[in-house]
Amino acid sequence: MKKRQLGPCVTFFPQPATLVATQDGEGRTNLMMASWVGIVSKTPPTLAVSLHHQRKTYANIVAGKVFSVNIVPARLVVAGDACGLVSGHVADKSELTSLVTVAGAATGAPLVDDSPLSVECRYVQEIVLGDYRLVLAEIIEIHACDAAFDEQGKIDARAFDPLVYLGGIREYWSLGSKSADAYSAGLAMAKKP
Repeated sequence: MKKRQLGPCVTFFPQPATLVATQDGEGRTNLMMASWVGIVSKTPPTLAVSLHHQRKTYANIVAGKVFSVNIVPARLVVAGDACGLVSGHVADKSELTSLVTVAGAATGAPLVDDSPLSVECRYVQEIVLGDYRLVLAEIIEIHACDAAFDEQGKIDARAFDPLVYLGGIREYWSLGSKSADAYSAGLAMAKKP
């Protein structure tokens, strides 16, 4: 496959489209669209989010020590994008977008009610990366919508309809169909001598 060199940049995708929800000292909720988010450890369950050090979201996390990361379903692309375009320093994004938040059961951090998958997090530490801070957080609780479960309790991922962000080219996409089962699709190759 012939490839072009793009140089050092942020063209890497797909990335999850998420809303990071925080509260300030007065209890005001802030929502920020973030795609530099991911699970970085299973033991202990840890999530990382990279934030510019001047963002209100970052200040709220450092001050309050709890926050949530909420998957943005494709149907909320406009509201999610608005949360990335408007600063929490100048606007109430819950009011702007009509997104409703509820208190998380474990930490009290705000959760986006219309998000099919929300993760309650507790700040652990951060790593300075230039103007950004890589915030490492313990996963305290995960909330998944009831619609994602069948009668046997198996998850049907179609209920999440996650939006993904294509970094560098600045596009949002929804996912297509399932391609294979993880940890089994490659077994035939893995068993070859």
